[in-house]
Amino acid sequence: MPDEDLHPLRGGPAMPSPGRPRIAALDVLRGFTLCEILLANIQLIANDGTAVVAQPMGAWDPWLGLPIFSLLFGIGFSLLLDSAASRDPRPRLVLLRRLLALLAIGLGHMLLWPGEVLTKYAIVGMLVLLPSTWLPRWAVAGLSAALMTVAVISGGGPLLIAGLFLLGSALVRYGVIDKIDGSTRGPVLLGLAFAAGLAAALWARSVTDLPATSTLADLLLAGVYVCVLLILLRTPLRPVLELLFAPLGRMALTNYLTATLLVLAAAHLLGLPIGLSSSVAFQAAGVILAAQWLFSTLWLRRYRQGPLEWLWRWATWARRPTLRMNGVT
Repeated sequence: MPDEDLHPLRGGPAMPSPGRPRIAALDVLRGFTLCEILLANIQLIANDGTAVVAQPMGAWDPWLGLPIFSLLFGIGFSLLLDSAASRDPRPRLVLLRRLLALLAIGLGHMLLWPGEVLTKYAIVGMLVLLPSTWLPRWAVAGLSAALMTVAVISGGGPLLIAGLFLLGSALVRYGVIDKIDGSTRGPVLLGLAFAAGLAAALWARSVTDLPATSTLADLLLAGVYVCVLLILLRTPLRPVLELLFAPLGRMALTNYLTATLLVLAAAHLLGLPIGLSSSVAFQAAGVILAAQWLFSTLWLRRYRQGPLEWLWRWATWARRPTLRMNGVT
């Protein structure tokens, strides 16, 4: 068995190097998912999770952003694990601090938006992701498949988040993420497989009322979204996609949290009927995302990461990181 299977903290050919550059595809996926989540949840946020809309937002299913975000969280966790292993004698303590900080942030955010996901991510991360660092990668992949199967059969829930976390971790440990920016054939074949499975799941949902068919269909649709974006990133559209989504993705935590504040301000201070009108909700989401994109783009010209990402990194490493691009702390 390969050495990295038994000792995931020692690095190896399947693990990223500590000084690796950012993976642009992950930033694009993260930014795209943030947009989808805001469009899906804006009416619920505006009315404290109880909005009754006259015309639902249609294709913006609140559930669709969850699988992609969960997968990306698992990927980011394992990438950071490798970095921590090369820089700290107790790398798992670094990851524990990161999850505890996320839990604190999520609990604070929950006071504004009860439907937020950071608290769940932190808890599942401590219960599943952190212990999985002692397992070989084949066991992580197998456990991911088992959890996702049970979650689909039971209709989703925390088990699905856990399974997607582990899937993201396994993708890093098997070296898939290292190749994500350099492959077209893989996303095409996988996307076709997801699309075929989606068609079958939608047919099954039309002839049966089993919850598993809806959960499976949503999961496969999220997979199709990811594959389509990865394929488009291998075309001349790549600069446009990076321009539109990467700044939002690089400041995902800042934008996720400030979106709640902006929605609540628009609904309660400005009195916009976001929770009652799909057209108003869509317009408000567009304005918020445009403002966040502009802020993120301008901020990242001078600083290495977003303000809340910087604070989260500080809590993670227990020392103040450099923020300005010129190296001044």
